[in-house]
Amino acid sequence: MNKTVVLNVVGLTPKLLGKHTPSLSQWAASGKTAAITPVLPAVTCTAQATYLTGKLPSEHGIVANGWYFRDECEVKFWRQSNKLVQAPKIWDKLRTIDPSFTCANIFWWYNMYSSVDYAITPRPMYPADGRKLPDIYTQPQEWRSPLQTELGQFPLFKFWGPNTSIDSTKWIAASAKWVEEHHNPTLTLIYLPHLDYCLQKLGPDPDLVAQDLQEIDSVCGDLIEYYQKRGASVIVLSEYGITKVSKPIHINQMLREHGLITVREELGRELLDAGASIAFAVADHQIAHVYVNDPSYITKVRSLLEATDGIAYVLDETSQPKHHLNHPRSGELVAVAEPDAWFTYYYWLDDNKAPDFARTVDIHRKPGYDPVELFVDPQLKNPKLKIGIKLLKKQLGFRYLMDVIPLDASLVKGSHGCVTTNSADQPLFITQQTHLLNSSSVEATDVYQLILGHIYK
Repeated sequence: MNKTVVLNVVGLTPKLLGKHTPSLSQWAASGKTAAITPVLPAVTCTAQATYLTGKLPSEHGIVANGWYFRDECEVKFWRQSNKLVQAPKIWDKLRTIDPSFTCANIFWWYNMYSSVDYAITPRPMYPADGRKLPDIYTQPQEWRSPLQTELGQFPLFKFWGPNTSIDSTKWIAASAKWVEEHHNPTLTLIYLPHLDYCLQKLGPDPDLVAQDLQEIDSVCGDLIEYYQKRGASVIVLSEYGITKVSKPIHINQMLREHGLITVREELGRELLDAGASIAFAVADHQIAHVYVNDPSYITKVRSLLEATDGIAYVLDETSQPKHHLNHPRSGELVAVAEPDAWFTYYYWLDDNKAPDFARTVDIHRKPGYDPVELFVDPQLKNPKLKIGIKLLKKQLGFRYLMDVIPLDASLVKGSHGCVTTNSADQPLFITQQTHLLNSSSVEATDVYQLILGHIYK
């Protein structure tokens, strides 16, 4: 078996390769590049599950980054158990071919409790006093302490939120090297998320994100050189392309205005009551799974969606199979946004009644994805002072609420999820093993076989 490393450079597209990415551009020019036609939805968890199983969402079950758990009547995003992926993984296949094969999964999603040999993934601690503390999960478990002793604590608050920076991606790269030097895996999967943040905040114009491109290019150049010196074949790929958006769609507010959503009021704030609602949407970038608890309302809900500005099309039980979303986890309807639009999760009609977590970075309480978490509220008069006071409360052990996130969806300038037909905006697959790429375009399900081809001949 040939030693192989996969660098998942999130958001990388042909449009972004150029003067700001000298290392990646030169390396790509010496090899071969293909555009990946993503599956719907073109989001992190779905793309990764497809790459690692070679199956479609209707088979592996990862229909989005989160969905409605019908038996619990709860919306859950960013779950971590690998048991949720309902298909064998690439490392399972390779281990049957050669029992000596080993795999390291460095921050790809669903990285807990899998059959992978080595794993590192974020896993914050949530003490009873309300704090959120940076930490990681590792396999083997005994790595957790020495890793962070040697590399420093994982910079969780630079991994997501308004303080995101290249530091989290650098830490992930360093942890991959740590695993390499200790265990020398056959296959190493490395998640490098840095571009994901700036492209959603600023949009996909290369000149607007020049510094970010230079930073990720430096990390990739270093990793490519490092692994090639160790005799590894390197693959650079991405999950999706981020395109410019200017039109947020408040899909749940529309459903609520038509009497379809039920909320529960707690301490003057409104919480979505999914189980009691006739219909509600689980927003995830440019797609929304719409769950209709009362089947007699499906026709009405579909008509409302189709009449909503910014929605390109709606999938029902007859059209979902064509897009490989016919799975019990999918909504009765799936709304797909137009290329310049995206879905918010907002369900309240008065910002004064928004839940307390709406103005915080809280990826687990929100019943949908919220890219506005990347911003500090521009209306705060002295945000640094406010944040400093709250951090002081944290250090003193007091409960605190970091409510500095705005409720202005117009701030978001980039999104993804719908399948773009513009090759300049599609994800990439780059390799030096040119004989393995017979076309300038590959399907997302082909990535599985391409990785196999690099490892096993």
